[in-house]
Amino acid sequence: MYRVLVFGMTENPGGVESVIMNYYRCIDKTKIQFDFLCNFHEDAAYEDELTAMGGNVFHITARSENYGKYKKELKAFFKDSQGTYDAIWVNVCSLANIDYLIMAKKYGIPRRIIHSHNSQNMDSKLRGMLHERNKKRIDKFATDFWTCSEDAAKWFYEDRLLPKVVMIRNSISVDRMAFDEEKRRNYRKKLHCDERTWVIGNVGRLHFQKNQKFCLDIFQHFLKKYPNACLVLIGQGEDETDLKMLTARYGISEKVYFAGKQTDICGWLSAFDTFLFPSKFEGLPIAALEAQANGVPMLASAKVIPQEVKINSNFVFLDLDEGAEVWSEHLSQMQKTAKRLDVSEVKQNFTEKGYNIETETVKLEKLFLKDVR
Repeated sequence: MYRVLVFGMTENPGGVESVIMNYYRCIDKTKIQFDFLCNFHEDAAYEDELTAMGGNVFHITARSENYGKYKKELKAFFKDSQGTYDAIWVNVCSLANIDYLIMAKKYGIPRRIIHSHNSQNMDSKLRGMLHERNKKRIDKFATDFWTCSEDAAKWFYEDRLLPKVVMIRNSISVDRMAFDEEKRRNYRKKLHCDERTWVIGNVGRLHFQKNQKFCLDIFQHFLKKYPNACLVLIGQGEDETDLKMLTARYGISEKVYFAGKQTDICGWLSAFDTFLFPSKFEGLPIAALEAQANGVPMLASAKVIPQEVKINSNFVFLDLDEGAEVWSEHLSQMQKTAKRLDVSEVKQNFTEKGYNIETETVKLEKLFLKDVR
């Protein structure tokens, strides 16, 4: 049995967590088994499912909470588990903290994989400086270099390492995200919406990266033409209070639904008529893939979201510089012309583009087992 220690799960069922889960659900567990190291003490996203599939979940103190305790617990974990793991797979959005790889090397884990999931610093200036420092020395500790997109690789790794970087697509299960008519009715009922209501949705951490403020700017223009519309924001984050204050200032609080953290993303996507995704930067966003797997038309920011994210024909790119009013006009056009795609067409598109989890998991298994005789 090839055992992999995975770092990257948090308490939030976000994009990185979804990528890990999609592969873990499909991987051949008679050959490869995952365990999970988490730097927090609350339950991890999907923890019950992780343990049900045979994975062990280990919790240590966060570095930001108590640095001394974190270092002590981190060292103890790697020392106590010496000889247990064939690989460590570190899934992160920056190189600000590479302690897990340093400890993995010190205590003899032979394969040490670093996996880039973002294309820009989304944290503090200090963490950005730490990222740049560790970027210069990451190959002293990591043996394998993975990325979710070309843009993420270019930001994460120095040019000298790019020839070694392996693309691991943020693949998903189309079947798990496929449109569900019954769920559509149930969730729209929860929103007090009938089929005459145009429901616009966004899924993501409430954070400046995801640009939900711009969603509100666009939506207030859209309401002038379509007063029966509704905007649903799914996720939690540090911008939540400011966003709610902005909806009140615009006088649209009754039209905006803050759904918070949700697990049945398929159900919510099925309720949407358009997916609005004006992020300021992304690696390769899982939310955009899940929405397309559901077949829902999407309007997304050009130049900052990688071109390879576009899988379906009803996906439209638009420059953020065009402004909220122009985005609103495009939403109006999509309301009239863009239709949800049938699941058979969606599945064909995902397979052709390499984002179908069933086929991509086979490639991941071969990568893990490449040196196993």
